Amino acid sequence: MVAAIVSCADDMLEPNSDSVALYVHVPFCTRRCHYCDFAVTPSADPPVDDWLEALEKDLNQWQAELGELRLRRLDTIFVGGGTPSLLGGAGMESLRRLIEDRFVLDIGSVEWSAEANPNSLTLETARAWREAGVNRLSLGVQSFDDRVLQWLGRLHDAAEATAAVERARTAGFDNVSVDLIFGVPGEVSRSWRHELEHATELALPHVSAYGLTAERRTALGRRVDSGRVRMPDQEQYEYEYLTAVEILESHHLKQYEVSNFARSGYECRHNWHYWIGTEYLGVGPSSHSFVRGRRSWNVRDWPAYRAAARDGTSLREGHEEPTPQQRSLESLWLGLRTRRGIDLARHEITENSVASWIEEGRATLADGRLRLTARGWLLLDEVVTELSARSAEARGS
Repeated sequence: MVAAIVSCADDMLEPNSDSVALYVHVPFCTRRCHYCDFAVTPSADPPVDDWLEALEKDLNQWQAELGELRLRRLDTIFVGGGTPSLLGGAGMESLRRLIEDRFVLDIGSVEWSAEANPNSLTLETARAWREAGVNRLSLGVQSFDDRVLQWLGRLHDAAEATAAVERARTAGFDNVSVDLIFGVPGEVSRSWRHELEHATELALPHVSAYGLTAERRTALGRRVDSGRVRMPDQEQYEYEYLTAVEILESHHLKQYEVSNFARSGYECRHNWHYWIGTEYLGVGPSSHSFVRGRRSWNVRDWPAYRAAARDGTSLREGHEEPTPQQRSLESLWLGLRTRRGIDLARHEITENSVASWIEEGRATLADGRLRLTARGWLLLDEVVTELSARSAEARGS
């Protein structure tokens, strides 16, 4: 069904065998942050049993469509949200039983990631997750500065964020990642460099750094549109991004994708399934899947998803089959956003056409593969648009 991801001698990640990447969406949060555009339902006491029942229906529908899932070996599981830590230990253990009833689940080889918020990840929950089989934690820290956390509307402070990392380690997790947000408005006083240095002092094997975006349908987006909030200019955004690259890479956290940094061997294996274009399966509200050349997405909102599951109607809200041209564009964009880069010959792009980017230090070229540098990643969309046009021109389309 999909390809597993394995490390190769040239430090690339390539497909192998027929394993499955499974994403599970938890739609519950204690409250919605004002910048959040994800499919979440505020709930301090989420209906975990109802969610598990709906997931079972979701998996049953996939089995009816794809055939026997029990023959499929899981390469990765990613439990995201929302706030999966609201499931507690019992919820994750129930999820494991649901999964292992339908797939080949080898706890010794699967990468099982789960997201958690610092304020809801207790030591008891972390230990129960580790016992259930979760072996990689992604903590939604977002900042190690109380002023930034307050502006973002987070429920934890900087001290609790640090304590959550230590709780995870006490529970037996050595593969711990934290998410950090840069590009907050200038009205929020912070020392981004100090926060990055604090992250490196925690000796984390993985850090994700994301630029804040003001999505139109969020509260932040409405404040920006009305002029009440002013987002940082491009110069400030670039400075903070390049500062993250400088500090994290100087502490042996190699940038392997636009927003992700890891020590060797700690790259997120699950995400590589998306980036190299192999198939993946998603269950839960709003989750996306790519199977047999077709993309599909689930009903977005939790109440509608639960109702469809109870009624026995399809949980798929829509689907599409990308054209060869669309797949080529996606391959270009996904390849350029990772350290793998792209094969110029495959996309019928000449070396002369990318010479200026190499001269400007925005890309490198070796063995026919074009790879963007950190400065090049800042112009990713612009680069992809230009290369796509050249590729289409070369093909006469």
